Amino acid sequence: MGRYVVRRLLQMIPVFIGSTLLIFLMVNVMGDPIAGLCGDKQCDAATSAQLEKEFGLDKPVWQQYLTYMGNVFTGDFGTAFNGQKVTELMATAFPVTIRLTIVAILIEIVIGITLGVITGLKRGRPVDTSVLLLTLVVISIPTFVTGLLLQLLLGVEWGWIKPSVSTEAGFGELLVPGLVLASVSLAYVTRLTRTSIAENRRSDYVRTAVAKGLPRQRVIVRHLLRNSLIPVVTFIGTDIGALMGGAIVTERIFNIHGVGYQIYQGILRQNTQTVVGFVTVLVLVFLVANLLVDLLYAVLDPRIRYA
Repeated sequence: MGRYVVRRLLQMIPVFIGSTLLIFLMVNVMGDPIAGLCGDKQCDAATSAQLEKEFGLDKPVWQQYLTYMGNVFTGDFGTAFNGQKVTELMATAFPVTIRLTIVAILIEIVIGITLGVITGLKRGRPVDTSVLLLTLVVISIPTFVTGLLLQLLLGVEWGWIKPSVSTEAGFGELLVPGLVLASVSLAYVTRLTRTSIAENRRSDYVRTAVAKGLPRQRVIVRHLLRNSLIPVVTFIGTDIGALMGGAIVTERIFNIHGVGYQIYQGILRQNTQTVVGFVTVLVLVFLVANLLVDLLYAVLDPRIRYA
């Protein structure tokens, strides 16, 4: 196990460098960041040259990337064009998005897996058909439509929630935004769990457990569900980073000042330091989440061993 973890960590290094390089190159072709600094008026040549020198934009792109990566390894993600440190923006944005992601993941796990187990055990029955149709509808509706509809009904019409989340963004306020963020993933988790349960319930080890007279609940939890969760865990593990990075629409709808909000503002203002800094951290989240998912396989299925 230890050698496997070390090998995976070493493999993450070129993936991290390649991903950040690609992001850095894409962000640097978004437009002219100096034009964004000057507002509606065009900067004169002297001001543009001074700003480019101040932010290191006068150097070749490869040199800018090497300087940026050198600073990243010392914990310096650069300075936004408004003079604020990117790390300060991260300190306020990431805790909010982490809470939102936790709410969304819990909704996926609790509701998605529960519905998947029920429909997998009752495959072909009315409850199975109803849940399949419902998940298909959820997948078909864009997230911004779901968010705006719930905000209008629950927040404006019925007054059950506040239409906009406060700056504190506590877990209670993030329940509805978390449901909106997790809605599509929730539908996929339900369908994945259902398919896996339905396939594994016909396996030999399940029939053997039933023939030995084990209680139905123990057969489902200890044998059937444990082995059926491997594809679900894979999806949820990769979905953690996707939820954090894909929260732009949800955070905009409910006025949540998290990671998605900061990335949107950075793109809008062509603030390359902010965008690259936040996406770099999200790349690390993806890599760590994938590593944890791979290690969790051995917990779910004892037959899996890592050399």
